Amino acid sequence: MSKGSPGPTPGFLVWRLANKWRVAVDRAVAPLGLTHAQYSLVASLYGMQRAGERPSQRRLADHTGLEALYVSKLARALESAGLIERTRDPRDPRAVQLALTEQGQAVTRQAIAVVQELLQQLLEPLGGLGAPRTRAFTDELTTLLDAPLAASVPNDESTQGTTP
Repeated sequence: MSKGSPGPTPGFLVWRLANKWRVAVDRAVAPLGLTHAQYSLVASLYGMQRAGERPSQRRLADHTGLEALYVSKLARALESAGLIERTRDPRDPRAVQLALTEQGQAVTRQAIAVVQELLQQLLEPLGGLGAPRTRAFTDELTTLLDAPLAASVPNDESTQGTTP
């Protein structure tokens, strides 16, 4: 928190909420053999496949906001677990395409149901998943996520001692 603010900063609250939700999702999908990061990958892949896409690792990284190297590591673990298949892109031999296996689709459908139930619980203070406050909250988060990052500010005394 900033020394000059009366309460937590928005950055600190976003960080805390992200950590709280990550832990909750980790616990919810653990019985299915997934972590939160793996869930994010397979659920995104599931949606993209349903839309007719067979994304590359890079495309999936861009979609999820995860680093490409981390997506590659997650994809290898999910491939070892029999949940996804990784194949060379016929249009670009350097690129790797991803697809859910049958088992991966089944596990992902279960995980999506579990996480939807969890989200209903987590969003209950705002009225639940379909509530107007939740839609407004989602709109605000989307606005923040869509805003480009400014060039980094050099370290100066005005930024010393602050947290996210």
